[in-house]
This record gives sequence, C-alpha cells and structure tokens, in this order.
Amino acid sequence: MTPTPHLKALDDTPRSRPASELMRPERLAAIQPSRVSVTRALMNRMVRERWDIRKERFDVDANSNGTVIYSIKTPGQEFSFIAFSFPPSRTARTGRIIGRAWDMMGTLNEGPATEADVELARRELPKLYRGRATPKALVWARANRSMRIFDQTLDALAAGQQPSVEMLAQVCYLMRNTGLDGNGTFGTRSFPSLGAQHALGGVLQAQMVAAYLMREYSCDLVEHLAKLKSDKAVPLDPALRRFLGVGNGSALGLIFFIHRHPRLIGSWLAAREEAIAKAAALPVGRGDARVDTLLDLVCRAIGFRREDRVVYEAIANSADIADDLEKVADALTELRDTGLIAGRAETYPLNAIARQLEPSIRPEALETYNSLLIELVPETADALAAAVSGADEMNVVPSQSVSALIDIVETQYKWALDIDMSGPDAYKYIWYKSETAEEPRRGARVEAPEALDLGFDICGGVQALLADLKAEPDSGVSVARFLMRRPAHRYLVARIQTLRMPYHTPIANINAEDFTPIDLVRLMNAGLHGIDKTRDFLRRNLRGVLYHGAPTPDEIRAGKEDVWAYPPEPRL
Repeated sequence: MTPTPHLKALDDTPRSRPASELMRPERLAAIQPSRVSVTRALMNRMVRERWDIRKERFDVDANSNGTVIYSIKTPGQEFSFIAFSFPPSRTARTGRIIGRAWDMMGTLNEGPATEADVELARRELPKLYRGRATPKALVWARANRSMRIFDQTLDALAAGQQPSVEMLAQVCYLMRNTGLDGNGTFGTRSFPSLGAQHALGGVLQAQMVAAYLMREYSCDLVEHLAKLKSDKAVPLDPALRRFLGVGNGSALGLIFFIHRHPRLIGSWLAAREEAIAKAAALPVGRGDARVDTLLDLVCRAIGFRREDRVVYEAIANSADIADDLEKVADALTELRDTGLIAGRAETYPLNAIARQLEPSIRPEALETYNSLLIELVPETADALAAAVSGADEMNVVPSQSVSALIDIVETQYKWALDIDMSGPDAYKYIWYKSETAEEPRRGARVEAPEALDLGFDICGGVQALLADLKAEPDSGVSVARFLMRRPAHRYLVARIQTLRMPYHTPIANINAEDFTPIDLVRLMNAGLHGIDKTRDFLRRNLRGVLYHGAPTPDEIRAGKEDVWAYPPEPRL
C-alpha cells in the first residue's frame, strides 16, 4: 500500500488534500458516508426541523393491489407521496429500467394530494416513458420487494412473531429502489426552477425524500398485509423498523453524471474536505471530551463492520476494515489517556493520527475516520453541506487570450497531457447506450464499431485542444477568434474556463483498459448519496442500503437528534 500525504501543509496545519491526490479514482472510491452525504445531511435537517410525515391513506388489499398516500409537512411547505401497490410479478419485474412491472410506483408532488392528482398519477405512472407527470410532480419512483426477505417478514408478523434479525441483516431492506426520476424526466419539474428557498431545492433532496418514503412504505406494507392475513399479526418492532433501510442499485450511468455535473461534484468534495480539515485542526488533548466522542464513534463503526453479513468480492470486506479501525481506536485511546500520538506531542493530534496510520490501513478505513471526524464540527459541516451547489452551465470567456488558455491547460490539466493516448489500449473501450436495455454500457470498441461514443474523452480532448492552441500563429489572439476557426473545441474550452475549482474531473482515461468504472460509482453511492454496505456486482454496478438505521417518522417529529449512522443489529 503506497502512502500518500494527508491534509499536510508546509506549516503542518490541516488543509484540504490536493486534487492530484484526491481525484484519482481509487481514492474517490474509498470515500465513505458522512454527515455531508446527501441522505445524512437531509435526515439531520428533517430531524432539526421536525418534519411531519404521516400516512393519509393506505387502501391495499390482500393481493397487494391498492393506493397509498403520505403527507410530508416541512416548516414552510407541504408535499405528498402518492404510491400504487401491485402484486409482485416474478417474470416481468426487474431491477433495471427496461422492466415492465414493479411492485410499487409512486410520485412525490408539491402540495397535498387531490383526487385529481391520484387519478392522473394512476393513469400516467404505469406508462413510464410514454407517461406525463403533473406540473406539481418532483420525482417519479419505482421499487420492488426483496422477495425472500419480504415474504419471510410477512409470515413472521402474521404469526405474531418478529422476523429473524439474522435473516434481515443479510439484506437490511424489504424493498429496493429501481428508479428515482426527476429534473424534467417524464415532465417532472426541473430542479433549477425550485430555487434555494424551496424545501427540497438542495442537491438531490427531492430524490432522497422519495427514497425515504420507499423505506416507510415497505415497512407499512408488510405490517398491513400481515394484519390482513392473520388476526394474530403484530407490527414490526421499532428497533427493526429503524434498522431497515431501502435497497439501492446503481450502474454505469453515474459515470455520465459525474462528467456532466462537475461543478456539483467539485462543490461537494470541497465541502467534505473543508469539514475534515476543520475537525483535524481541533486543539484536543488528554481527557478532552471530543476525543471520547470520536472514540465512541469509531467503536460504533467497528461494531457495525464486525456485524456486517454482506459478502464482498472486489471491494474491501468489513472484517478487514474493522481490523484497521481498531488501530485508529488504539491511537485515540492513547491520545485520550496521555495526550500523545505514538509517544509524541503533536500540535494537531487528530491530523497526526491520520498521517501516522495512512500507510498501514486501507483507504476505506482512513476515509471512515475522516467521515467520523466531521461529527466533531456538526454546525460547520451542516452549513457546508447546505451550501453545496452546481449549476450545469459552462460559459466561454471570449476575451481571454490563447496564451492564457494555454497556461491553464498546461498547469491544471497536466495529468491529462501526461496520459499516453496513442497506445493500443487508450481507446480500447467505448461508452454507448443499449438499444434493448436503454442503459449506459461500456464495451470493447471492436465489438461495437458502429456505436456512438457517449463517453467524455477528457484526455484526448485536452491534448487535441492544446495542439491546436499552440498552432495559432498569434498567441495573443482571443479565444473567440480561435473558436470561430475551430468550433469543435467550444464545449471543452467552456468547461476549462468555467471550472476554476480544485476538484471537478477524475484523473483517468475512462476509455482505457485499466480504468475501473465501479470506482466512480462508489464515489456517488457511498460518498455523495451516503449508501451503506455497498458491494460490487459484476464490476459494473453497485448495491447497497439507503437510510440504514435512519430515524422513523415518529422520531423525526419528536426532533430526536442522535447519531444514527453505523446502526448495530437490534437485540430483541
């Protein structure tokens, strides 16, 4: 394992890591859920503001046919989640977007649900790509049951018993998300139109509220069906309801998301890095309560990893990460008891722990420590998370000179210039959209010679741009005149001129054989979304659990603030 510098400046003050380190795919892949991940930041806000989430209607028969409505009241706005339940089909259902049947379809709307809203959604949702959302719709959602887990839970509750914790912990959800579509998809409202003052105007918040309602719906549905099945039925134990999340599967489309929303990615990574640096700079010492808090959190993460029953293949397994976190716990114990790190006094001991251990622990363990550090500066972290933004527009600066643009390319994109794009493997793979599956794919170029390449060739594009810029006879000519002669470079020039931020583009040639797509999917799922227990499936998609251990609606209404991440298995 090659050590890399961690949050180290010339004066040893903790700072954000350089892009040359952080933006490598293998490092991005290791980032773990934290307080600034979307689901956790959103849930913490929901608890602070005491959102009122309630069932308004639950008309579902014993065959699972019916209509469900939830109301979601925030301090300033009201929303509704309209869902339709269907009998599970073992033939037409699929976790992919080409499916033709789902166990649940729903819509998250602005305002309380009217009968007109319900009937329009009932007519349009099943059409999917041919359907049209109402002007009030923010997100269309779909989910399927985890058949074995759902059925066993239903049978146990109907028999007056709680389901096996061991059985539930193998999956950690009753239903899995198979689609959260918004921002204009199917005619839903565009997110930029919501504005900063909208209750769900933050990054991905509308989608993640819909995902939380999936989690609540799955628990309500299994309890409801159990009651219809037996007079002896009991509800889920509150501890089990809290432990269960909603399943999630993500594939290669997230690679396109990263390249199409570089300002959002850059803003979020900068927020996380700043929060880590602020926490790492805390002046803690012997007997400091903040060290106790951090040690408790690390021990909680160790317990979570020790209990993890998920089988990992390409990704580091939980047992190994737990072993590494034990080293972190030992260092924190020494700091608490003596004020020293490895027998030495340190100006920034929390930062010193990371520097000392990084060469000997897995990146996932280091990033777990970084994520838990953030809990020591909750107000700062919450403010940073709330400020994350990322407008999609890329604008050309026409008055800039060609020489000035050359300087930017040669300094900020040196990594792209250094990658050999002339070798046989540089363009070995192509990114395309499957005609039959409507899904992004990556395959050998020789196997799809006629396909339109949808991948963003940052390395080849930057190298071609620089060659044409240097071919200009007058380096003082404006970018506007350059682009009039070479308009094919317009998008890349606009992107380079717009992205004057440290983190925005992964350091990789995504067409090369040595690029592992799942690395960037992990960044989105674990880091940005806040998904737990992410595991690789066929090295092209990732499965995990959203809202694992998150508060229930009753706890949200009560404003019960505590750490819900890394939930222990319930002891019933």
